[in-house]
Amino acid sequence: MTPSPHPTAPAISLIGAPTDVGAGARGASMGPEALRVAGLQPALESHGLTVVDRGNLNGPANPWQPPDAGYRHLAEVVAWNQHVFDAVYAELQQGHLPILMGGDHCLGLGSISAVARHCLDVGKTLRVLWLDAHADFNTSALTPSGNVHGMPVACLCGFGPAELTQLAGMPGGRPALTPGQIRQIGIRSVDAGEKRFVHEQGLEVFDMRYIDEMGMRATMQQALAGVDDNTHLHVSFDVDFLDPEIAPGVGTLVPGGPTYREAQLCMEMIADSGRLASLDIVEVNPALDVRNRTAVLAVDLVESLFGKSTLMRRSP
Repeated sequence: MTPSPHPTAPAISLIGAPTDVGAGARGASMGPEALRVAGLQPALESHGLTVVDRGNLNGPANPWQPPDAGYRHLAEVVAWNQHVFDAVYAELQQGHLPILMGGDHCLGLGSISAVARHCLDVGKTLRVLWLDAHADFNTSALTPSGNVHGMPVACLCGFGPAELTQLAGMPGGRPALTPGQIRQIGIRSVDAGEKRFVHEQGLEVFDMRYIDEMGMRATMQQALAGVDDNTHLHVSFDVDFLDPEIAPGVGTLVPGGPTYREAQLCMEMIADSGRLASLDIVEVNPALDVRNRTAVLAVDLVESLFGKSTLMRRSP
């Protein structure tokens, strides 16, 4: 039986951004198609949601060059993120819920800049949940690689080249985000200089030690504290957030991530908040995967973000 459309949920727009221009390994450019093959659209539609696939954005090819003045492929990264900004912002203006299918995590710059601009337009408070093994708070002075997928949070907070820090076009040239708007969850791989910078800026980080000690339930209660009816909740889901035992198809494997059940609880508690309004799914790398296992798992977890629940008992 075909489910009836959800009466209150916004239409979902899938936006593919097939590039690995900000990454240190090739293959994330195939992520959008891997998510399609894993059945993202029909999975969401099975919950009565209206889903439209907008296809893939077009941007410059990955030139695969060494860093230039501290950044790899800066012009191409800027071009891709401008395309992402335009696409995500257009969907938000229409009242849709955009899901960005990456691609590498540098694309979170364009996506979250668009969300920040939209929140300014409509008077919403923005909360970003950054699910990742990495803090992504590097700058060109802190990392020799120059890979911008390690820098998007820093750029969103105003630390980086103007072409990236000013994407949102915020009044007075202020950055898209302040550190107080971000909650980072699952972090377990941070460079020494980056760690000092994270502490200096006061980011709220729920690293794996915190999750081990306090549990995922308490972690998510803290991460979602203060979210209310006027909050736009954006989730930026890097699949390397997950333990590589269950999600091997990523460019940067970091052992010790959340288990399947921990990740499911994380997603279910976000869904319970009722405030999810935009989503990134990034760093799926089918070139490094086993039979598309990581994309299939990502789709399963995204279903939980949109209401699939293991809850069998009656709600209190």
